[in-house]
Amino acid sequence: MTNIVLPIDIEPGAPLLDRIRTMTDDEFYFFCRRNADMNFERDATGSIHITGPTGGEAGERNSALTAGLGIWNRQTKLGYVYDSSTGFRLPNGATRSPDAAWVLADRRNALTPEQRKKFPPLCPDFVVELMSESDALKDALEKMQEYVDNGCRLAWLINLKTEEIRIYRPDGSVRVLTGFDNTLTGEDVLPGFAFALSVLR
Repeated sequence: MTNIVLPIDIEPGAPLLDRIRTMTDDEFYFFCRRNADMNFERDATGSIHITGPTGGEAGERNSALTAGLGIWNRQTKLGYVYDSSTGFRLPNGATRSPDAAWVLADRRNALTPEQRKKFPPLCPDFVVELMSESDALKDALEKMQEYVDNGCRLAWLINLKTEEIRIYRPDGSVRVLTGFDNTLTGEDVLPGFAFALSVLR
């Protein structure tokens, strides 16, 4: 049985869920740190969503994606790459942890050292979410739209089971591709970046 540690004071008789929902950003950050064996996200209403560690195959695919992005970024030095362990505090108040993310160097460097250490208060320029069999499509679609609404310039939703890929852009367009024989590009957001989806098979 897993115990969740709450680094916050609960008034006697106060509804626990209400107190959790009203945690400050700092309280939520330390809440996540104290429970590092679990993954948490918080939506714009303050509701907390708990996910367990990924399985081996999902971890391998996530690693392949992040590694490819990291190699490109090391060559171009245009920004910073983040894996699924990083939470971002979006402008709408939600805290999200995409499977892979990239932030333009100027935007990351404009943050204070304290902001960099905790959940960076910005929406990444580029995000990727890998959908597993246990993920609900409705929730995934809402999350992708949330990224775009909060300033993301390019977002990929990759369904590992159906091999369907949705590419989101700021103008509201969504391009749908099918099959991991495709190669995705970073377009004008990640110039020169290309990712062969076949490595996810």
